[in-house]
Amino acid sequence: MEYYNGILCISHDDLTRNDAPEGKPSDAIMGESNYKKLASGKKCKEKINVVRDARGLGRYALVEVSSIPSRFLQLVNQKYPNQGINMILRKWFDEHYYPDTEAREVYSSFRFDNGKPIPAETQIEYVTNASVLGAVISLFNDRKIMKKAMGGRVRWDEMAEAVAYYQEKYGHTLPGNPARFKEKVQQFQSGGYGALISKKFRNQNTRKVSVQIEKLILSIAAQPTNPYNNTIHELFTQFMSGEIDICDPQTGELFDRKDFFDKKGKPLELSEATIWNYVNNPKNQILLGKLRNTQWDFNNKYTPHHNRHSPFFSFSKISLDDRDLPRKAHGGQRPKAYYVYDVTSGCVIGYAHSRTKDVDLFIDCVRNMFRTIERNGWCMPAQAEVEHHLVNNFADGLMKAGVVFPFVRWCNPGNSQEKRAEHGNRAKKYGVEKNNHVGIGRWYNKKEVNRPKIDKEYDELNNTYKEKTFSYEELVADDIRDIYEYNNENHPNNKLYPNMTRWQVLCDNMNPDLRPMDKAILYRFIGEHTQTTIRRTQYMQVANRKFALSSPNVVEALASNDYKVDAYYLPDEEGNIDEVYIYQGDSYIDTCKPLGSYNEATCEQTDEDVTEYIEQSKYVSQFRKMVKDEKIQKVVIIPKEEKEALESVEAKAVMIPAPVEHEEEEGAEEYNPFLNSDYMKSYARAAL
Repeated sequence: MEYYNGILCISHDDLTRNDAPEGKPSDAIMGESNYKKLASGKKCKEKINVVRDARGLGRYALVEVSSIPSRFLQLVNQKYPNQGINMILRKWFDEHYYPDTEAREVYSSFRFDNGKPIPAETQIEYVTNASVLGAVISLFNDRKIMKKAMGGRVRWDEMAEAVAYYQEKYGHTLPGNPARFKEKVQQFQSGGYGALISKKFRNQNTRKVSVQIEKLILSIAAQPTNPYNNTIHELFTQFMSGEIDICDPQTGELFDRKDFFDKKGKPLELSEATIWNYVNNPKNQILLGKLRNTQWDFNNKYTPHHNRHSPFFSFSKISLDDRDLPRKAHGGQRPKAYYVYDVTSGCVIGYAHSRTKDVDLFIDCVRNMFRTIERNGWCMPAQAEVEHHLVNNFADGLMKAGVVFPFVRWCNPGNSQEKRAEHGNRAKKYGVEKNNHVGIGRWYNKKEVNRPKIDKEYDELNNTYKEKTFSYEELVADDIRDIYEYNNENHPNNKLYPNMTRWQVLCDNMNPDLRPMDKAILYRFIGEHTQTTIRRTQYMQVANRKFALSSPNVVEALASNDYKVDAYYLPDEEGNIDEVYIYQGDSYIDTCKPLGSYNEATCEQTDEDVTEYIEQSKYVSQFRKMVKDEKIQKVVIIPKEEKEALESVEAKAVMIPAPVEHEEEEGAEEYNPFLNSDYMKSYARAAL
């Protein structure tokens, strides 16, 4: 046998040659006729793969061993045993070897204690070894092949020989010794992929500073005083020399300095440069930064962030956030503001101001936004992005997903860069506000142009600064003007929205899949509320004005003997109320419009008076129709004595006296004697 183009082959002569002594049965593996039939595949379900034909001077045909049917492979193994090749196993392994993709993933993502990965060339070696061992373990589960190849039990010498040729084909580094190969298979079965990782990569003997000592250095560096590197070096040296002790604050256990001695049993000595290297290692800087920095500083300096882009359509997402106005009012306090931004356009679509940051500030801002939406005839925004502060009280109502907004996103606390409204606040502050007013910025800002000049008063308090203050009303008015100017600036993405202002982008680019506002639900959360009573099956009084029911039939939805309802409404900027939504408990009852009045003097009536008269007449007609259509049917109650008397009398024919005819006057209705109760009583007595 030989390899041809990486394929194990046997020659035509070795398959068909008879080497038995004369007079003995032939020991040829197959006859010439069988060979031709298998080689052509005609009239035969099986076929051998002839990888090289015999045409040409000195050439001979070669057949791929793995393509030979199993019954002939047994004869090959019997005739050529001195070659040590188990053909059945080789063929099985050729058919069942697959690169282990899971092993490739495990070894590529594996990291040692020092954070380093497995070298790339070693990863390839481990994946190949794992693939071979996976094929061997799969063989154990194939009872049919195991019985045919090795009589049902594992013969490790034959197994090792059959797998050895994989080394030439795939380049694995598994041991060829049967005993060691068996041990490696057992280790892989029990330890998984980790059993193939060499221990030499885990050896920390070459490190002067072990992982344990590195953690001690970082623990010293993490003191509340944030010591400098030279101080860390001094404290470490003092600990190793026994001058000071270090303990675990949680358990109270003292560290044993002998645990940090070198191999010779002597205290470890480190230079300041070594301490500097480990403290300033990028990973260690992150771990120390978690302890040294505030959550805000740590997030903005170290924590990875999501890479996002704004939605294309307006009102696909809105973002809400509060802020303190940058300039102070008289008394040193800054007015509080709450804004709602449309993320796509960047427009402020709702705002509110207050002297204190409370829940009313949030509600007033939401009311302002929905007034803007209603005034422009827009639909409900698809998603709202809010923070927990202030808004957490509305988590089970207004800001619950699916109640008012289809989607609600709650931002993580302390992660201001996540909120799109924070980005809008910054753009507005360092844009319009900075251009229009003096003193906009922060004293610690990186850019000098954004650091306002502040002069300090050197008095006995030593904490007074010269700052110009303004009235609260002036600051609020300035902010509203800034909002208008900000909304009408050109959109920052001029490439996507050329020569369009933020407000134009907002109006012209609305999401087509939005749905109208359900004000009956919305006003229950953000509207004004009062209790009132339905009167005369027609109206109730809200804010000193009458509001009419949409239909008299609405009273059917009221609770028994209860005409009191909860009215929710939202006045516009001028205080006008267009609609009132009434509830009883959690049940919606009706939407009520203002009940008008008309001039009763016909000569003074206008078109509006005529329209109002018609509407009220229609309502009265609906009431009368309801009463008529659902008129209660009267019944006659027969007393018990009369009921018994009726049941005891036998029925017989009775002459019914003819009714007395009356002359009808002209225009009188036709007389029906059966509608006369006296006549009916006399008729009943005669019948008895």
